[in-house]
Amino acid sequence: MNQYETVIVLTPLLSEEIAKEALAKYSKIITDSGAEIVQEDNWGLRKLAYPIEKKASGFFHLTEYKSTGEVISKLELELKRDERVLRFLTIRLDRHAVAYNEKKRSGAFNKKPKTEAAV
Repeated sequence: MNQYETVIVLTPLLSEEIAKEALAKYSKIITDSGAEIVQEDNWGLRKLAYPIEKKASGFFHLTEYKSTGEVISKLELELKRDERVLRFLTIRLDRHAVAYNEKKRSGAFNKKPKTEAAV
């Protein structure tokens, strides 16, 4: 089993409830296919680097999961069919990216450096 990340950009015209419903649909497709979701991260409404379909923003969502290649083709087919999806990108993570994501989840990068009190 390989580890993958999929970033989905939904149209900004959706309400937050409908966006969550659409994302739940894709999470269900992943889990029903026998894959294991490692982490989901909802980035919310963000500005796009360039307009897509005359829209300047979109709802971003990142899902990290372990699965086989067949799950990817099934998920991407559903993403292509859904008109609420502006863009999506799926990548296979190598061992370095997996280690980096594990460190990021554990909070290794968010720790403030210790400062000694001046006497």
